[in-house]
Amino acid sequence: MAGGRFRCTACGADLVYPPGQTALACPYCGAQQEIAAPEATIHEQDFRAALQQARQGAPTQERQEVTCSGCGAQVALRAEVQSDRCPYCATQLTAQAHGASGLQPTGMLPFAIPRQAARDIFHRWLKSRWFAPGPLKHLAGWEDALQGVYVPYWTYDTLTTTAYTGSRGEDYWVTESYTAHVNGKPVQRTRRVRKTRWYPASGMVEDRFDDILVLATRSLPYDLAVQLEPWDLKALAPFDERYVQGFRAERYQIDLEEGFGVAAKRMRPQIDATIRRDIGGDHQRVHSMDIDYHEITFKHILLPVWVSSYRHGQRTYRIMVNAVTGEIQGQRPYSVAKIVLAVAAGLAAVAAAILLVSHLAG
Repeated sequence: MAGGRFRCTACGADLVYPPGQTALACPYCGAQQEIAAPEATIHEQDFRAALQQARQGAPTQERQEVTCSGCGAQVALRAEVQSDRCPYCATQLTAQAHGASGLQPTGMLPFAIPRQAARDIFHRWLKSRWFAPGPLKHLAGWEDALQGVYVPYWTYDTLTTTAYTGSRGEDYWVTESYTAHVNGKPVQRTRRVRKTRWYPASGMVEDRFDDILVLATRSLPYDLAVQLEPWDLKALAPFDERYVQGFRAERYQIDLEEGFGVAAKRMRPQIDATIRRDIGGDHQRVHSMDIDYHEITFKHILLPVWVSSYRHGQRTYRIMVNAVTGEIQGQRPYSVAKIVLAVAAGLAAVAAAILLVSHLAG
């Protein structure tokens, strides 16, 4: 997937892709090699046909790939690289070339934000972390604090038909009498009270989904990856290995079928909302839903992320930057000592204020 090398015709060095550009560049002599506009287009692939082909045995490709013993990431390395550091958890990697079967990516978003711009975003994020341990601040000085990684994703399209049963609640108002006490004496009063009548409901609804995005790796925290969204999937380019030059690319760990299971969970809130609109009334209860999926298609794509990992104590914390939009999300440890000092300072300030007020009042 990401083992090819493109040589500079002037000096023979490996070319790299400068984010946001339309040409490969030589980091030594400055020569450039234009990346031609793609002639191919990205096509949706048939989900069930791909599953059938996978069961029959997909073609195997030989590539330089290593599975990280720390987080399980399957990272593709350049052919000449024998060791490296995992971009997700900082574990030392030793590459071993081996055959690996699987679907190849058909689309990608190339890196648009250069390393220095991502580093600036990262530095601002670090400075804004209150109560962070001192060593975390030193990440800003690491030359390799940020690693550029193409992260694997699936997208799914489908039409769903859902048979449901439920209940429709319709409100009505009644007048009730109650006893209130005024000046210690009981007084009879009335009030309007809302009640609900429930009626059985059932039916069939349709929903069409386009580009339901599913993270295809377990190497990144799912909640942080979701917060990097949205991605402009309409701007996807056909996969071109030249855009990977100078970056790492990870192979998917969550396969096509498992990924659709995740997508189905992401679809349920919309299906539930459609059912509730169909039930109508003032309130709705959904008792059951039987979902059928039709016309399922998919794409396997790579999306660019700047990643940093930081070990503190026994835990690994990760920071990620969307390399197209600049959105940053991260995990961080807290310094107990700094929190205790801050609380103590706050209590001391309150105590001083009380003493001052008491002194002025006296």
